[in-house]
Amino acid sequence: MMKYIKYSISTILLLLVIYIPPVGSYYPTYFFIGFSLMIILGDFLLKKDITIEKYSYPMLINLPIYINLFLLFILLSMVIYVFSDHNSIWLASFFNKYLFIDLMHFKNSITAIDKVSLIATTSLFIGIMGTVPGHELTHRKRDKFDMFFGNWLLSLSWDCAFAIEHVYGHHKNVGLPSDPATAKRGENIYFFILKASVKEQIDAWKIENEHVKRRGYNPYSIHNRMILGYLRSISIMIAAYFIGGPTGVLTFLLCALIAKALLEVINYTEHYGLVREPGKPVEPKHSWNSNDLMSSILLYNVTRHSAHHEKANLKFWELQSYPNAPMMPQGYLSMLYLAIFLPYFYHKIMAKKLIHWDLNHASNEERKIANIQNKNSGISLLMQSSGV
Repeated sequence: MMKYIKYSISTILLLLVIYIPPVGSYYPTYFFIGFSLMIILGDFLLKKDITIEKYSYPMLINLPIYINLFLLFILLSMVIYVFSDHNSIWLASFFNKYLFIDLMHFKNSITAIDKVSLIATTSLFIGIMGTVPGHELTHRKRDKFDMFFGNWLLSLSWDCAFAIEHVYGHHKNVGLPSDPATAKRGENIYFFILKASVKEQIDAWKIENEHVKRRGYNPYSIHNRMILGYLRSISIMIAAYFIGGPTGVLTFLLCALIAKALLEVINYTEHYGLVREPGKPVEPKHSWNSNDLMSSILLYNVTRHSAHHEKANLKFWELQSYPNAPMMPQGYLSMLYLAIFLPYFYHKIMAKKLIHWDLNHASNEERKIANIQNKNSGISLLMQSSGV
């Protein structure tokens, strides 16, 4: 039974973030700190997860993902109410009557540091419990039910492009200069977030326009999944306006923007510095992996990234760990914190990993490509390895 429960942890955490922060002053901050420590210490202290479980009732694993969509809407509406200048009595009454949450008390007791923590937590949860499972579901291209939930989960971060560019672009171009989700060695994390976000939108439009034209439709119609995706996010924005007015819209956009940025940080860490010879197939060596338990559970095994790229049609619980694939020094989420807040140390730690990759995984042609990146990386250890 425990093998089913572990994939319900994200749903349990969503319930906790809905009920704990409204208790009073500093509770949103306590929750954010506690959640962050749980991730970092969990990755560091818990045993590695290399098991492949067989499930007789896969619906019990999928169900928490579906529930997460509704819980994220509840969390977002609550946060919008707290930040808005409006007093949406109808929403406060609904929360009080049916969810037993006093939004008025929450709004009046929240401090400045709590507001920062609440935005950070909400954005983090939209990214982890929204975008990541949305990524999982939109890989199930023939399942309309899963695609429906997957696209709505992605709409919370205004990222309809991800369901298109990632599936039809990134999986084909990973490790190449044309891939917006593959970071070069030494690349500035903040510049990467901006560059990748813009290029993914452009590439997704190109891919989808061609797809719609092949089907005989006008690319600027509702047959275009990009347009449908934007309409989903716009509908959430309209709901945010009814709850909190202009401030409500800005609150939603801020959370969506940060959640999108967090996705790009995950992309950054998944393939950082890894290169591939053009024309050669994608192999397990072209992704960074992690067997750290906490990150694996919360990110639905996207940490087994080599297996995901090898067989993208597999469900997340079917992915296996490759012992000889490139491994991150810590869990995905721990490395996410390091890359965002301490990029200097991230580059320094990963430099050693990249030198090991060059010596033990790269082909001769890939070593030549890597050598050029090393010279231009601005990282002393990598530059020394290339003879600079």
